[in-house]
Amino acid sequence: MSPNGSDLPHRPKGGGGTPSSRRPMRRKLPHLLTSGLLLATATGCTSEDFPRLGMPTPITEEAPRILALWQGSWAAAIATGVLVWGLIVWSVVFHRRSRTKVEVPAQTRYNMPLEALYTVVPIVIVSVLFYFTARDEAKLLETPDKPDHVVNVVGFQWSWGFNYIENVDGEKSSNTDSKALDAIPDRMKERFPEGAEGVHTVGTPADRNPQNNNPGPTLWLPKGETVEFVLTSRDVIHSFWVVPFLMKQDVIPGHTNSFTVTPKKSGTYMGKCAELCGVDHSRMLFNVKIVSPERYEKHLEKLAEKGNTGYIPAGVKTEGDARNAETNNP
Repeated sequence: MSPNGSDLPHRPKGGGGTPSSRRPMRRKLPHLLTSGLLLATATGCTSEDFPRLGMPTPITEEAPRILALWQGSWAAAIATGVLVWGLIVWSVVFHRRSRTKVEVPAQTRYNMPLEALYTVVPIVIVSVLFYFTARDEAKLLETPDKPDHVVNVVGFQWSWGFNYIENVDGEKSSNTDSKALDAIPDRMKERFPEGAEGVHTVGTPADRNPQNNNPGPTLWLPKGETVEFVLTSRDVIHSFWVVPFLMKQDVIPGHTNSFTVTPKKSGTYMGKCAELCGVDHSRMLFNVKIVSPERYEKHLEKLAEKGNTGYIPAGVKTEGDARNAETNNP
């Protein structure tokens, strides 16, 4: 090494680096801005779709509650992201290394108020999200004592069956005791209409909706009337998902789930199994056709005329509610 240090690398005069070292970033900036603009505008969302943030248009009275929870979660996530990104940018801009000074900046350690803040704030955020989620879930799973209609949805490999638990003939003396519905707990059977002899539809993957040729059987529902779905399975876990309901629920063998909706928009909509249930899971599709109550009643009468009276087997019998209990050995 030379005595005067002439063989050591030197910082260019001005301390800011050569102009050529900053040109690549300047050249890339327009491309980055263009890519960001393209990404923001190429999603295909219209001004009406954007507020739903990717959710379909709700078609039940209960779905707007789910949509509001979805939008609120996005608002919380965006606010958190803006705060984090802002702190990152602030740190980068105001705490970047000086071009003229090379000393190590002052180090901050064991700042208890700061550490308490970034521990408490996430807990508060999670607690608020948990509260609203639990509140809405409890409301969505409420079931009226006497819903207007009850439909037993039966999942099986690889399609769906629908038991319309209805008093089709109008006679309250009809036999409602069916071994096909043994999988449903008695507490749920108490909400069945009196004299419901019932009709059914059983599907196959090869079925098609006659109006739009969509695959799968078609479940008919009356517009403006409360429908309770009682979900049972014959084999493995499935999941009953009608996309514009904005919710789904598992269909579990040996455990009966239920939820209630009130359709408010006529039309035919797609449904599917949302649980990987085996090799032909992708073929477990169905349709939901929402019509006037008068057309719904006529459809049930047509099923009865075709001989689709009674019920198909609902599935695996419920063995009782799960209990978290420990057995103490003597």
